[in-house]
Amino acid sequence: MLDRLKLMEARYNEINELLTQPEVLSDVKKLTELSKEQRSLEKVVQLFHEQTKLEDSLSDLKEMKKSDDKELAEMAELEYEEANKRIEEISEEIKVLLLPKDPNDEKNVVVEIRGAVGGDEANIFAGDLFRMYSKYAESKGWKIQVLDSMPSEMGGFSQIEFMVSGEMVYSFLKYESGAHRVQRVPATESKGRIHTSVATVLVMPEATEIDFKLDMNDIRVDTFCSSGPGGQGVNTTYSAVRVTHEPTGMSVACQTYRSQHENKAAALQLLATRLYDQLVREKEEAEGAERHSLVGKGDRSEKIRTYNWPDNRVTDHRIGLTINRLDAIIEGKLDLVIEELINEDQKRKLAQEAAIKL
Repeated sequence: MLDRLKLMEARYNEINELLTQPEVLSDVKKLTELSKEQRSLEKVVQLFHEQTKLEDSLSDLKEMKKSDDKELAEMAELEYEEANKRIEEISEEIKVLLLPKDPNDEKNVVVEIRGAVGGDEANIFAGDLFRMYSKYAESKGWKIQVLDSMPSEMGGFSQIEFMVSGEMVYSFLKYESGAHRVQRVPATESKGRIHTSVATVLVMPEATEIDFKLDMNDIRVDTFCSSGPGGQGVNTTYSAVRVTHEPTGMSVACQTYRSQHENKAAALQLLATRLYDQLVREKEEAEGAERHSLVGKGDRSEKIRTYNWPDNRVTDHRIGLTINRLDAIIEGKLDLVIEELINEDQKRKLAQEAAIKL
């Protein structure tokens, strides 16, 4: 590990030097790549420096412990114990930071939520999930932009797609892909019976031009009139846009905005993200690689979580976590679940690393 840390330190210093060179500063792609690599190394290098300084101080503190000055010896003993404790903490932090990284962790995401099983109640729940993610994003200082939506007449959405942008968004929200179940008495239920409904969530890393660029020669653009549940949101102009990637047949429609230009831009962004996500999946399958143990394959059909209103309970089935704080979680306190998922994921990865070394 020491050799690896020294190599990372050397590379970090090399990058800092490269980032001052005019030829790098004028190359956007190179600058972006080096800045990203710098950020990925920074925390490890900082901890390594702290650990090295503490280890260097141990020999002096060891000598001071032998001092005839009782007060000085006691102080040295205390500092020696604290330094050793901190060295152990840093060692564990570094082990986690040295685990294989998901290359998409720093990316923004596109999230799709659909009402799946349960009719109107599933659509209402899809709206509840959108509100939960919106509040969670607000607490993180992230921004949300709705790319497309199909509101339901009874409330919520039959489908909504939105971009979440900010710092390390995918590293948190990647755990959300799958089927989310709700158990409660629907507003549409006249006899007070508890129903189980399902909304699905799909989280995709945003496709940037560095990762993937659409060839507009492969794109067919069609326009049509907006449609919806009624009211002023529906217009009679051809502002809605459908874009189709002809080589794959994949298509995306957007009618959220009144402007055809805005709908086209949102649809192209969605299409690029879907195509990039598909490429990532195909690459992993070709290499025989498994996605993150707790992320799975991002399959909508995978049951990941149940929200039980009568008992104020949320259960994440992947790690057997049950929390009686549904009221807080649905209001955006999603870290109560996500932090547990991150911790469990790190434990599993550390166990895998240890098993490989054995």
